Amino acid sequence: MAAYVIANFEITDPASFKAYPAPTVLSLQAHDAEILVADYESESIEGSPGSVTVVLRFESKEAVHAWYNSPEYQKVVQLRTDNSDGLLVIADEYDPEAVARILQSF
Repeated sequence: MAAYVIANFEITDPASFKAYPAPTVLSLQAHDAEILVADYESESIEGSPGSVTVVLRFESKEAVHAWYNSPEYQKVVQLRTDNSDGLLVIADEYDPEAVARILQSF
């Protein structure tokens, strides 16, 4: 089942952050990830999210963890974490049967 990484953050140090995107894209390509969304001027309609929103598609949650923990990504991850404030989450692809089971438990 596909898994998605959703990132939302505000860049706090643009000059230092500038070194992050290029090597990150290379690491994503090496792990067969697909960039579905990369918006640096996201529009908020609810809440207080950051202006940057990124959505990535991987083959599975295991593939996400393999990318995130890979040596090539670990070399650059601090360029994002040190120069932005926000979040990064993993979510499974929509599965109507799984959602129905969860809703029945309420």
